[in-house]
Amino acid sequence: MPQPRIRLVVTGDDFGYCPRRNRGIVECFLSGAVSNVSLLVNAGSAKDGAELARRYSIPIGLHANLSEGLPICEQLRKGSSLVNHKGYFHGKMGFRKALWNGQLNMAEVELELRAQVTLFCDLTGHLPHHMDGHQHVHILPGVREVFACVMSDCRIRFTRVPLEPGLQACSWLPLHLRDFYTQVQQDARESVGIFLKHGIRWPDVYIGLTTMGRNMSVARIKTAISHALETPPAKENGMTSHRPELALVSGLSERDHVLTMELMVHPGYPSLPLEGGCGEGPDDFSQSSDRQHEMETLKDPRLLTFYKEKKIQLCAFKDL
Repeated sequence: MPQPRIRLVVTGDDFGYCPRRNRGIVECFLSGAVSNVSLLVNAGSAKDGAELARRYSIPIGLHANLSEGLPICEQLRKGSSLVNHKGYFHGKMGFRKALWNGQLNMAEVELELRAQVTLFCDLTGHLPHHMDGHQHVHILPGVREVFACVMSDCRIRFTRVPLEPGLQACSWLPLHLRDFYTQVQQDARESVGIFLKHGIRWPDVYIGLTTMGRNMSVARIKTAISHALETPPAKENGMTSHRPELALVSGLSERDHVLTMELMVHPGYPSLPLEGGCGEGPDDFSQSSDRQHEMETLKDPRLLTFYKEKKIQLCAFKDL
């Protein structure tokens, strides 16, 4: 079988986090290294991010946030199950702990998600082209059902399902990350049926868990893409247009022979200590040099040349 055409969505997450994040992501977009962005509407520079997306015609979706900073829905900032005693979300692991302990009210999750979609529309003038979850909260048990319902009601067609081929073979990952990513993949796998039931789609292949921060390199991105080409996606991958039995799911014909991928990235210049974030200031990852390392890697001429040589077409979710 001939090699399929590849359409690659390179999504810059955390758009709106701070001015330096916005600047770095825009530079990546203008250089052809990023093709799509995901906006944190509760972040300090979300309005600026939306204006930049409009100015430079950057395709933009919603990075729904239930784990960092302040809720958008003001009535949830005090006494709700989503926040701690200071009125902030519980954090990446704190949110998961509260969920596992049965402490989260899913009606409040829905209220916050709808508030974030509404604010996104107010900021950009249109619905999100896609909607995913900050720190992968959208695939967690209970949350994924609510997330899918909100997306369906709002007619948002695309999401992210972080099932990364070859993750277990990545020996450079420390044990704690490998364990966390393994759980993320399990949650993603269990989300598939729910998203399909609501008519939600996603690219055939996801890449990004193994290439975050210092773990990103030109060689590793190339290897991940090559590995994906060698590993036929399973039936659960939402819109597998080059597999005849999935043509109806994807909405594309077999003759199109297209493999769709998403590469999740977090480029930008390091946040300043007192600038940005979602209400509590920037986190350690945001202030580290890892963000700039990603930006420089993504703009590396060797990677951009690889895309051309492999006839990889960068695109956005709205183009799928």
